[in-house]
Amino acid sequence: MKYNPINPALFIKNRSNFMAQMKPSSLAVFNSNDIFKTGADSTMPFKQHRDIFYLSGADQEDTILVLFPDCPDPAHREVLFVTETNEHIAIWEGEKLTKEKATEVSGIQTIYWLKDFDKKFFEMMTQCDTVYFNTNEHYRQAVEMETREDRFIKKCKAQYPAHSYAKSAPILQRLRAVKDPIEIDLLQQACDITNAGFRRVLNFVKPGVQEYEIEAEYLHEFIRRRSDGFAYTPIIASGGNANVLHYIENNQPCHDGDLILMDVGAQYANYASDMSRTIPVNGRFTDRQKAVYNAVLRVKNEATKMLVPGTLWKEYHVEVGKLMTSELLGLGLLDQADVQHENPDWPAYKKYFMHGTSHHMGLDTHDYGILWEPMQAGNVFTVEPGIYLPDEGFGIRLEDDVVIQESGEPFNLMRDIPIEVDEIETLMNS
Repeated sequence: MKYNPINPALFIKNRSNFMAQMKPSSLAVFNSNDIFKTGADSTMPFKQHRDIFYLSGADQEDTILVLFPDCPDPAHREVLFVTETNEHIAIWEGEKLTKEKATEVSGIQTIYWLKDFDKKFFEMMTQCDTVYFNTNEHYRQAVEMETREDRFIKKCKAQYPAHSYAKSAPILQRLRAVKDPIEIDLLQQACDITNAGFRRVLNFVKPGVQEYEIEAEYLHEFIRRRSDGFAYTPIIASGGNANVLHYIENNQPCHDGDLILMDVGAQYANYASDMSRTIPVNGRFTDRQKAVYNAVLRVKNEATKMLVPGTLWKEYHVEVGKLMTSELLGLGLLDQADVQHENPDWPAYKKYFMHGTSHHMGLDTHDYGILWEPMQAGNVFTVEPGIYLPDEGFGIRLEDDVVIQESGEPFNLMRDIPIEVDEIETLMNS
């Protein structure tokens, strides 16, 4: 891994918190992700399942974690299964986790080779009544392929039909939504790397540059700072491309007088950052571009202040809609008649700002969190309003990542990333 070692105290605490919410006489199983084939003997880069990483720190394929807090054998209350390594594997594939290294990374004392899983698991299953399966219940999930977890669930139910089954997702949704200070530090590192990439791009952009060249500048800076790369597919959208919310082709030239909307974020130690900035290709905003830009910035700043403990996500978005409506009226994009006759299910402002303002951040760019429960300290949210004007050939989105505090305004992890018009223009023309 490119990133520096993570304090295993994080994973020890995470497991303790999870096990404290398990039913009596139950165990929970967490599988690593598959390695996905691309064709012939080629594979995609491995990405670890975030839940097993959250609970163990094991960032390696073919790994299984079993948690069994009531196990009569104390050695089997936390067990990590990893692929047995040897000199041949080390030569061809590189270093894998040894038993000693797996303990060092995770804090788990009992490490078995994966080939022993069926035997050891049978023993543990004879001692428990309930099995927690790690199903994907994220509100945006749309996975169509069968996962390693899916295969395990089918096999387990077939072999142990008399057991009861439960879901780990409700527990993890709450636990992962509240970040530990170690996690906040990792998120800060991801945001700091993103900051470095953005500042590099400010010195690079000029009329005639290609969107993909900007993408390359980000990636260069990210990798050289120990990032895993992009946390998600980057959006480098110049001119009218910015009005396509998930534009990812990044294959067009950037023209003098246009704006570039960039939605990018570095990933560090599997933790994501998520930044949006909009800059002028030639280093100077026009008066109209500046007016729209500052309207978006004001909405972002005021929306950020609402992210405090007790806020409800749905009500928060209603209030942000009121802020945006006021700004659109000021820009002449809406008039009072538009607002008076708007459809409550699709308010007038949605013509120009059609997406949500905030989502949970963490190990996933759209991280775990229960949207119908009040916000609480330790939640990390994006704040990302935008105004999109296809008829005028540009769109603007501004986005920061913030941590909700016990009191006061949230802490902005992207506070050092330039966002004010004057600062951007100065840096691009220095």
